[in-house]
Amino acid sequence: MKSISELEPTMLTIFGGDGDLTWRKLIPALYNLFVDGFLPEKFKILSVDMKDISQKDYNKRHYEGVNKFSRRGKADKKQWSKFEQHIVYVKADITNDKSYDDLNKIYNETDKEWDEDASRIFYMAVSPHFIKEIASHLGKAGIAGNCDKHRIVVEKPFGHDLKSAQDLNNVLQGIFSENQIYRIDHYLGKETVQNILAFRFANALFEPVWNRNFIEQIQINVSEQVGVENRASYYEHAGAVRDMIQNHILQLICLIGMEPPVDLGADNVRDKKLEVLHAIRRFSEDKVYKNVVRGQYGKGWIKGDEVKAYHDEEKVGKESLTETFAAARFYIDNWRWQGVPIYVRTGKRLQEKTSYISIQFKEVPHKIFPSGVRQLLHPNLMVFSIQPQMGIRIHFQAKKTGLDMRLKPVDMIFNYSDSYRNDPPDAYETLLNDVMLGDATLFMRSDQIEESWRIIMPILDAWVNNPPQKFPNYQSGSWGPPEADALIAHDGFFWHNFTQPLEIVSEAMLGAKNK
Repeated sequence: MKSISELEPTMLTIFGGDGDLTWRKLIPALYNLFVDGFLPEKFKILSVDMKDISQKDYNKRHYEGVNKFSRRGKADKKQWSKFEQHIVYVKADITNDKSYDDLNKIYNETDKEWDEDASRIFYMAVSPHFIKEIASHLGKAGIAGNCDKHRIVVEKPFGHDLKSAQDLNNVLQGIFSENQIYRIDHYLGKETVQNILAFRFANALFEPVWNRNFIEQIQINVSEQVGVENRASYYEHAGAVRDMIQNHILQLICLIGMEPPVDLGADNVRDKKLEVLHAIRRFSEDKVYKNVVRGQYGKGWIKGDEVKAYHDEEKVGKESLTETFAAARFYIDNWRWQGVPIYVRTGKRLQEKTSYISIQFKEVPHKIFPSGVRQLLHPNLMVFSIQPQMGIRIHFQAKKTGLDMRLKPVDMIFNYSDSYRNDPPDAYETLLNDVMLGDATLFMRSDQIEESWRIIMPILDAWVNNPPQKFPNYQSGSWGPPEADALIAHDGFFWHNFTQPLEIVSEAMLGAKNK
């Protein structure tokens, strides 16, 4: 992050200013940026919503949100008192031309008050079907035409399929230039995700072995204990593949698989990620069923509490065919990664809430140890733990103390909580700071979005043509349906079921290749 002196005066307009995303994420993130000195001296937050609420009540509600969701805990009252002076609640109908004329008046008056043209950021914290309409009104009102100072931030989902993503891109690019559009994926703002770039490209130790000659398999796990909670109306139209794989997980594959960029310039990094997306193997319909598994949770037990099945959730139909779990085997067909399977798994109501990437290396080419010792050899493993723990672990073999040659698996662990005194910034803090700086490195371009959909569409189309025969097919509190275990077992592996990825590895977690 850069300091206050390097940021231009900024007006941040949040459409959906009293919505759940603003309450849980955006205002707490902005408050933390303010406290840490990463907001410009001159800034204004315009929270636009249709609710009839006073400024006092709005500030009170979002003060409570900061107390509940901020990484630093309860807000300091003096700091909040200063911060809330920069918030302006604007009651407006976002479908009405007059609302944008009123906003334009605020922008012009503020520019005059500050005696300079401020940067304008338009954050779409609204339902996806409002994005096109708001963007069109912004273009019609002429209040977002400065390519250098005006930016629009669009939350996922970026379309429902390839065609709708292309339509959305066409609308946005008809009003804004591509460098004004920031398609936000909060996963890319996480510290450990960003650390993949640092780990790979700042250390000469690892790059020589980062290829098919040394790496045997890669696993990406993003599992949740919660069900759909209050998101059923969205989730029924999305499912696990659209919600997680099309965006978050494919972006993780890009970071693991990309070639070194010339530098960390936004387009240089995004060009290399796009190359990975182009290289990911596409599935024909018959190959979908050999490489992808879907599931839906039934009732079960989570942390001692009985939970209901997905089709018993509020706003979910009894015959719903929406997948709440997906596992897949991908390949990157290029020189570096040819033949290395990348297994991904994501789902709700699974045994643990955890996100990690595990890199399993090939066995040594010649085992010089006695037969009894050889049988105890574990594969070398590298684990990037994303949440709830954050850190990196390298798992390797060492001699156990004693007179004879006996091996023992040991770990080298980098844990954020042990290495740094301060809490890392929340993903939204990082991303909001980058938007204000005009740094698009961690945001997706239109070609990345569309290429991601081209990878996913064969899976979705095959599933539409062949509805599942058995849903629900896994119990809440498990690691998913047995078909997911069969998918990876076919190649001689099993899932690395890390409950705490930064703790010492047990043999059962390792997924050693069967002989």
